[in-house]
Amino acid sequence: MLTYEELKTKPRKFLSFTSLTLEEFTEILPAFEQTYLKVYPASQTKPGKHRDRKAGAGRKSHLDRMEQKLLFALVYQKSYPLQSVQGELFGMSQGRANEWIHRLLPILKQALEELGVLPGRDPKKFKLQERNQPDAAHSIIDGTERRRQRPKQAEKQALHYSGKKKTHTDKNLVIATVKKKRVSYLSQTYPGKTHDKNMADQENISYPRHIALHKDAGLQGYEPQVRKLYQPKKSLTRKR
Repeated sequence: MLTYEELKTKPRKFLSFTSLTLEEFTEILPAFEQTYLKVYPASQTKPGKHRDRKAGAGRKSHLDRMEQKLLFALVYQKSYPLQSVQGELFGMSQGRANEWIHRLLPILKQALEELGVLPGRDPKKFKLQERNQPDAAHSIIDGTERRRQRPKQAEKQALHYSGKKKTHTDKNLVIATVKKKRVSYLSQTYPGKTHDKNMADQENISYPRHIALHKDAGLQGYEPQVRKLYQPKKSLTRKR
């Protein structure tokens, strides 16, 4: 069973399970706790009724501490496992894991919004959003893929099949800063067959002029109005 107390002593493992360092986790925790207690006050039961017994009485929850609740939400967001797998990781049934997922993910999103660390989603507002961000001066744009359940309809199967990954996927376009590795933009979701450049063209992102944008060959021909564009060149020499 995954526990915060054990995982915090293993920094590399903590990072692999949550995508956060322990320091980043502790920065998010106060906002997460504050948001959780606003939505689910300790003086009330889950349905919102007055609590007769003291909070914490009765059977002990596997997510009794706020650190454990945040860990549960982050692990699910990072790996997106089957709910039965998530339950096994945290010592609970699939049904209970389902309840906690639907309870905690909105809390996590709201907390991150209040901290101002969520990536932008509106391509028209990206220019204004990043205009005064010094770390945005050097940014990277790239497409990301994640596996998804195989669609039942043949048309959707073909649309979501990624020849690169050899499986069915969903794709997003991501912009991240080089220095701080801050994800500054996350596009809408596209089927796995969609080419990176086609995603970028459809997004039609408005950039601030001070950005130098790094891209790979998947975005060949994508020429937004920025300070400078960088694209690595393939070597023409062949191995014999």
